Amino acid sequence: MESTDAPPPALRVAVLADSDTRWKWGALTARRLTSGEDRAGAPRAEISGLLLRGRATPTPRQLAEVGDVGIAADRVREVTAVEFLHTVRDEGYDLVVLALVGGAVQAMLHGLAALRLPARPVVVTGYVGVVYEKLADGLLLRHGADVVLANSRQDATRFRAVYEGVGADASAVTEAALPFLGGAPHRPEPGRDTVVFAAQPSVPASRADRTYLLRRLVEHARLHPGREVLLKLRSKPGEHTTHIEELPYQRLAERLPGGLPPNFRLVYGHMGELLDRTDLLVTVSSTAALESLHRRIPTAVLTDLGVREALGNHHFIGSGLLTSWDHLDGGAHPRPDERWLAGQGVAADGGYDTAYDTARARVTALLAAPRLPDPAPYYTPATAPGYLPGILARHHLAPDGHPLPGAAATGDTGRVRGAVREAVRDAARGAYRQGVQRVAPVIRRMGEL
Repeated sequence: MESTDAPPPALRVAVLADSDTRWKWGALTARRLTSGEDRAGAPRAEISGLLLRGRATPTPRQLAEVGDVGIAADRVREVTAVEFLHTVRDEGYDLVVLALVGGAVQAMLHGLAALRLPARPVVVTGYVGVVYEKLADGLLLRHGADVVLANSRQDATRFRAVYEGVGADASAVTEAALPFLGGAPHRPEPGRDTVVFAAQPSVPASRADRTYLLRRLVEHARLHPGREVLLKLRSKPGEHTTHIEELPYQRLAERLPGGLPPNFRLVYGHMGELLDRTDLLVTVSSTAALESLHRRIPTAVLTDLGVREALGNHHFIGSGLLTSWDHLDGGAHPRPDERWLAGQGVAADGGYDTAYDTARARVTALLAAPRLPDPAPYYTPATAPGYLPGILARHHLAPDGHPLPGAAATGDTGRVRGAVREAVRDAARGAYRQGVQRVAPVIRRMGEL
């Protein structure tokens, strides 16, 4: 006798992100955690995108450049922190992925706890890439989520050690992998020789160091006229990414003496598509190195400016990838250490396909629980009275997680008022970006006189 049971409804999932890179991480993480179809062949999840309003809220161009993340554009909208909390209260999501900076994650966790929902969503968070700074600070700000994803076995061990070291519950730490690894393995093509430098918004930070890297890249193009040398840029001037870019390479390139050789270009676009035709990936410490390594593309991590925590390239100690422009100019191609690769979760041995099995199983078990307790972060008004209130206040939340007076969700105020409000926000955001990229560096230089 055939079963007449109706298939279960699709999971309702929300991704809240505060930058283009975190949007990519959050959306792809949501897809990996809910991949599959129900018995009728319908998608297992219905995913909505929410962009947290702030200095790095991605522009439509940046969202398009991220590539296909499986969420339709009409299911993505911009919200404040308080609007997000009201949306969670009203929409009845099953799963929420917080793809945010640590302080924003902490604020959302306290806000969700203050809602006292009879049935709350499972909350997942993690890191968008290599964790090379603020390990303890970032982790403790993420404590309280049901699942804290680690991108590798090494990260999972470090994360648990931090939580256990302060007496916090470490059971949420779950080993997975970066969700955007993938793509076809590297295959050399006759006549193709493409070098890509993956730029970073804030590494290195100084004008002298960024100009040095640009100059060496251009010189490499001149030394190898048969090579296509590409500078992969994260954003256009005026746009922001996860990190602030005060000195865009585009501006520096305009001032470079001697101009640019014909085999050198500045490019934008989806990193995955660019890696399809890359024969050597060069970076200081970009997560693009892990994408490249996963596809077995020759990859180099520069030591020209030192191997330093501030640069993040110390993360690649033991990788076999550390080298300099002098060696690359001479034709060197570093060979990665296989044991190091395995520890980073990027070894191309088929294991990546199952990297999310544990995380999916944990999320499934949490979804099946009769009722989840309210989030219980490590930081509370009692454990961090001099730290937590400031973090919550930045998102217009009181120390108890409730919205501050006057911070209620705006709702629909009409087409004209809404258009005016958006124009004011865009102007304010533009002014902020101008201040970061033009005014702040001038003030700093004046202070050094």
